[in-house]
Amino acid sequence: MGCGVTKGSEFHKRYDKDGNIISVRISAAITIRAAVLIQRWYRQYVARMEMRRRYTWNIFQSIEYAGQQDQIKLYNFLGYLVDNFTPSSTERNLISHIFRENEVCRDVEWERYFDYRNIEVPEIYSGPRLTFPLDAEQAADLVEAFRNKQQLHSRYVLQLLVETWKLLRVLPNINRISTCHSKEITICGDLHGQLEDLILIFYKNGMPSLEKPYVFNGDFVDRGKDSIEILLILFAFLLVYPGEVHLNRGNHEDHIINLRYGFTKEVLGKYKMHGKRILKLLQKIFSWLPLATVIDQKVLIVHGGISDTTDLALVARVDRHRYVSALRPPKKRFTYSVRSSVDSEIDEDMIGSKYSILNRRRASLTYFRPFPSRESFQRRSLQDFSATVARTMEEEMEVRRRQAALAYPGYSLSCRHLNTSISSESDSNSVDTFENINNEWKQILDLLWSDPMMPNGCIPNEVRGGGCYWGPNVTEEFLNKHNLQLIIRSHECKQDGYEFCHNRKVLTIFSASNYYEVGSNRGAFIRLGPDLVPYFIQYQANSMTREMSVRQSVRRTEHSALKVLREQLFAHKSDLLSAFQEYDKENTGLISLNDWGSAVGQVLHLDLPWRMLRSQLITTTTDDMLDYNNWFRNLAIKEPSCEHIEQTLLETLYRHRSTLETIFRIVDTDNSGVISFEDFCQTWKLLSVYLKMEISEEAINDLVVSTDTNKDGSIDIDEFMESFRLVDRNMLERGKSLFMRRSEDQDGPPEEQPQQTTGPEGGLLVPPQ
Repeated sequence: MGCGVTKGSEFHKRYDKDGNIISVRISAAITIRAAVLIQRWYRQYVARMEMRRRYTWNIFQSIEYAGQQDQIKLYNFLGYLVDNFTPSSTERNLISHIFRENEVCRDVEWERYFDYRNIEVPEIYSGPRLTFPLDAEQAADLVEAFRNKQQLHSRYVLQLLVETWKLLRVLPNINRISTCHSKEITICGDLHGQLEDLILIFYKNGMPSLEKPYVFNGDFVDRGKDSIEILLILFAFLLVYPGEVHLNRGNHEDHIINLRYGFTKEVLGKYKMHGKRILKLLQKIFSWLPLATVIDQKVLIVHGGISDTTDLALVARVDRHRYVSALRPPKKRFTYSVRSSVDSEIDEDMIGSKYSILNRRRASLTYFRPFPSRESFQRRSLQDFSATVARTMEEEMEVRRRQAALAYPGYSLSCRHLNTSISSESDSNSVDTFENINNEWKQILDLLWSDPMMPNGCIPNEVRGGGCYWGPNVTEEFLNKHNLQLIIRSHECKQDGYEFCHNRKVLTIFSASNYYEVGSNRGAFIRLGPDLVPYFIQYQANSMTREMSVRQSVRRTEHSALKVLREQLFAHKSDLLSAFQEYDKENTGLISLNDWGSAVGQVLHLDLPWRMLRSQLITTTTDDMLDYNNWFRNLAIKEPSCEHIEQTLLETLYRHRSTLETIFRIVDTDNSGVISFEDFCQTWKLLSVYLKMEISEEAINDLVVSTDTNKDGSIDIDEFMESFRLVDRNMLERGKSLFMRRSEDQDGPPEEQPQQTTGPEGGLLVPPQ
């Protein structure tokens, strides 16, 4: 067989002159058998790695989408309260300000509010100093400054944002660009505040220029720690090269989403004095971002996707700036004189203290209409929710009159978009107007929130709570209708940074590497030339990933995923205990592993392979039976001072931690990061109504006493939220660094582990040794 060995011999030895063996040739048959064994072993190793990678990915994605769904449910709930509370109620005053953003406001009034000229830059300021109009050198200097962790002064931030706002207001809803038979256009997906990724893209591909056009496809902010820096860089290049830099809006360019996912907190932390004005201006800017880009009339670039009703002709006509938040259609078709609204914002800034406003808040939860069942807005997508809050034209105008009269006596309505006062003629047209608003809103919602699916059809996206899932047949019909050949979208993290679907007619691009954890995914961007064939460049911005083997990368990511999952298990302890007891009819404290998997799946509602995960989540069994009380005892809490806090309240805090923090951010109207006891209690009342559960005032007072450590009568939001984090009891004893070093030193193919009495490495809440 080409080996120079006879068929019958197993070995062929060669000797030197002294009779010592100098070489041994193994027969071809043995070589083949060895190769087959190695190949089989390697395939099993790769299969195990892929299995672990997939369930890790499912954990991250399931929990991410559940969080988005929770945020939309909360916003729907708060919107319902605003629509149904009496205008003078305390609870309505606490939350109504987040819904004012969907009003159409006079630009000249907002320009007065955003005026930056009275902000002085001290001589000791060592960061970049901008002069307008900007040039390419200043934009490049800004990138370098942010790479070196410098911060741009708030005066320049506001000035740059105002100039961006002015430019965006003249751009169309759909940018149409061309490769001009010579240019390559670079397309980037989600960046999510990860400045390292943007800098690496510029390093590999070059900064934007006349010869290097870019399309950035939304989700610039949230999750990462450098969202504001990414925005400032992109806006700077947009001002320098308005014909070569194109920005599409993503679903995270929304101030309601920013409350939950970190951007609001980031801006207020970095710009304490002028952060509120910066955020307000960014809300305006986000609403003016274009919705899509078309290259050479053949390639559509949009953040989320399409639906079976998407019409680019209608998208091109919508007043996109009216949809400050895409989560809810604007309630007002008309534009009032909004000086009072803007002045109220300025007055709050001038006063500088929220406590002067608190004295005007005197009402209770007794003055509101009964809520529908929780399911009416917990289990519906955004498309369906508009019917819940819809009013007739007469009701709408009456509510506006009442609100205006209560807020500002003598306040007169100025309806620019209404040619006549309320009459039978206007009433007949108003129905069409509101229908048009709803149709426009659905168009925008689908563009920003939708995801592709493999089956044909188009169904509501109940996993995220907004947009839809659309199938290959919808893609085919849409492309044929608009004479297109490819849809490029983002919105979903992909392990390789990109992914084709729908017969390679839909392409997802995601540019935030290491999105869930270091090593979890690559980032990628696209170069698209005149032939319109995508060329992909992949990368991982974190240098640590280059030093890790595949096994180390999978293990690290798996560790983080299991940590998040164990937090979810702890947060649902009471519900899980009840579910376990349903299977344990004789109260033995034991259930089978199959019953454990069924109960956990029913309670958490996460689409995860629980049977596969149980070896990672269950540490001790007896004859394939689980002592679930002992399993619960293995979950640890960081703060020993929590022992006197009511268990129901504590579990609610852990389970709805992000929702609670979002309400805190909403209630903190002056964005100081500190709320009063009264607002703290009102927050818990809102949460209890939202969850339809009883939370006693005594339990809330105990929580206030335990968290007000400095006894100043107020509560720091960040300190409060940080006080309630789950940690690994075992890792507290051994040290996290020792654990990670030990796991990374063991590089090699994994072996199947039998059920053990000690917890698996990589677990979050492992019992003490």
